[in-house]
Amino acid sequence: MTGKKKILNLAQLAKYEVKVPGELDPDWSSWYSGLTIAFDIGEEGTSVSTITGIFDQAGLHSLLRRLYSFGLPIISVIWVDFN
Repeated sequence: MTGKKKILNLAQLAKYEVKVPGELDPDWSSWYSGLTIAFDIGEEGTSVSTITGIFDQAGLHSLLRRLYSFGLPIISVIWVDFN
């Protein structure tokens, strides 16, 4: 079988990294199956949380809305790879 080219679409599961300022509570990882949270120091010496998970577009938007509802600004959203 020849390799099929994957095309990102609304239903395609993909791995994303979302960065927000501060250190999120580890309980956040239980909100969505497979979600991981890592902490790092940002460029300005402040804490940054990186949320990594596999989402379709609806799931990604749900995560972004949840962060927004908690008043957390988004530093970045990065598409890592297809699942």
